[in-house]
Amino acid sequence: MKEKIESIKTECINLINQSINQAELDNVRVQYLGKKGELTVVLKEVGLLSAEERPLIGKIVNEVREEIELKIEEKKNALEKEEMMKQLENAYRFDFTIPEKENIGSLHPITIVQREVEEIFKSMGFNVEEGYEVETEYNNFEAVNVPSYHPARDMQDTFWLDNGQVLKTQTSASQNRILKKYGSPLKAIFPGRCFRNEDLDASHENTFFQLEGMMVDENISVANLIYFMKTMLSEVFKKDLNVRLRPGYFPFVEPGFELDISCMYCGGKGCRVCKHSGWIELCPCGIIHPNVLKMGGVDSEKYSGFAFGLGLSRLAMMKYGITDLRLLNSGDLRVLKQIKNN
Repeated sequence: MKEKIESIKTECINLINQSINQAELDNVRVQYLGKKGELTVVLKEVGLLSAEERPLIGKIVNEVREEIELKIEEKKNALEKEEMMKQLENAYRFDFTIPEKENIGSLHPITIVQREVEEIFKSMGFNVEEGYEVETEYNNFEAVNVPSYHPARDMQDTFWLDNGQVLKTQTSASQNRILKKYGSPLKAIFPGRCFRNEDLDASHENTFFQLEGMMVDENISVANLIYFMKTMLSEVFKKDLNVRLRPGYFPFVEPGFELDISCMYCGGKGCRVCKHSGWIELCPCGIIHPNVLKMGGVDSEKYSGFAFGLGLSRLAMMKYGITDLRLLNSGDLRVLKQIKNN
């Protein structure tokens, strides 16, 4: 019996070593270790031996089985390594002696501006939060003081989903969630991509980027709003800018304003971009409406706050002198290359 077991072991190990792929190795495993395999049959025959021989022969069979299993595992790892090396040899090779090419990728201008604005606000104590691109009707409209019957909904041509949710039309859709998360006081900004069913032209896109900001505390006023906005804009454009507030209607603030900056293209003299007014509309803002605070779980009698919605797409246009909003989503690499070289 011992000689038979040793012969099976020798034959099996030879076949393992000769296997050139995983399929052949699996066949060897089944042939010797399977339910009807040669070593399994021998193990069943042990029961026919005498009481003195059974423990000894059984131990030998188990040791041989463990040795074969180990050899199979080693061969399997060797075959996998060999296959990986073949794939690497056939793969595209990089020649590191070739001079570096100049057309290296770069960050998108909106990404650059967003990161810069985030760092500026973080330095002033603001948290950076992330919003959702698919929002509930409640968060997108009702929680920012635009109930279903409100005519202000007509100002935003919305993409509705079959489940009743919407592609968010404004970063304000995150206000309610963040108010409930932090309560008061709070300072937070939340950038994100927004969607509206717009007719495309030089200043309108169906996909654009905004950055919403809120500050809630006791005795917050318009003066606080102006200070933070001027500080941010001066850091982005590396110079002091003239800003102005015009009355504007936005349901989630009262009073509401349009914040304009002096036109970066003509220096305030008047041009096609600023419609010859000398000013460019940058963001809606104002003092948060008491209804919005209440729906966010904040005591509107004790706390007040300001909110603003900064157009990152428009800010990138002004920073890099881009005159057509559609270029930012066009995928035209010439635009990115021009910005990178500047």
